[in-house]
Amino acid sequence: MTGKLVLAVPSKGRLQENANAFFARAGLDVVQGRGARDYRGALAGAPDVEVAFLSASEIVAQLASGAAHLGVTGEDLVRESLPDADAKLELLTPLGFGHANVVVAVPEAWIDVRSMADLEDVAAAFRARRGERMRVATKYVNLARAWFAAHGVTDYRIVESLGATEGAPAAGSAELIVDITTTGATLKANALKVLDDGVMLRSEANLVASTTAEWSAPAREAARVILSRIAAEETARLSREVRALLPRVPAGLIEEAAAAFGATSPLGPPVEGRLALHCPTKSVAALADWLIARGAAQVVVTPLAYVFSARNALHDRLTARLR
Repeated sequence: MTGKLVLAVPSKGRLQENANAFFARAGLDVVQGRGARDYRGALAGAPDVEVAFLSASEIVAQLASGAAHLGVTGEDLVRESLPDADAKLELLTPLGFGHANVVVAVPEAWIDVRSMADLEDVAAAFRARRGERMRVATKYVNLARAWFAAHGVTDYRIVESLGATEGAPAAGSAELIVDITTTGATLKANALKVLDDGVMLRSEANLVASTTAEWSAPAREAARVILSRIAAEETARLSREVRALLPRVPAGLIEEAAAAFGATSPLGPPVEGRLALHCPTKSVAALADWLIARGAAQVVVTPLAYVFSARNALHDRLTARLR
């Protein structure tokens, strides 16, 4: 590997499309060697990076073993596969796609069952009536056991699901399920409901770093480049530049704008009344009104492509873990 950084990304489907788009926004196009059947590739603009195309579950295993330095995978798979995930991995940042909640769902016909506490009562009644334990169908065995233990539910048994988990109660192979859901439509179609306190994990795709990998000097520098570009794109995407010409700039105006709107003045104090601020997108209109009330004739708002900073919170997090 000659010390290169190994970046593991999903090999197919919507996750691959979203991951490729995520890196492309940061100016780091994923290049797949000899085409879609090639399982090794590169990251344009980052020469010391080798891309490995793997399934989402394989990515977790590669990160845990140290065979990959960085990877894109769902938090649900991380938490399910690795009970000691925080000792081996660092979840650097959520990526805004691959959203799915891991939930406890029961039949809608269980009208008196709304919480995990109710579920313990059901389990006791099930045991008394049928002489056996309540069955929970799931692919998330470790997450389910930890969640049920935390809520004092003990009288049940896991039925590992090999197919469509949401169909298990109707098929008679389980009484309830632990599964992932995005919109809840599939659960509803199978006459299931999520318990009021049954959302176990709100998962999405994350950029994950391995703390067990061999971080050579080239790999560390490649990580710095990748994380710098990701942070620069994210900051730009969530911000706008707001410019105005004020007849007079009162003392403390920039501090007021920072406190009220989260604005910053990256280019320093205004010169001859020319003010340039960076502001979170959601606060732009309010900031513009505020500046007009203070004498600006016009306020110009422009999008940003990248905002690079000397300090990078993502790289700082990685460095702190590796240290």
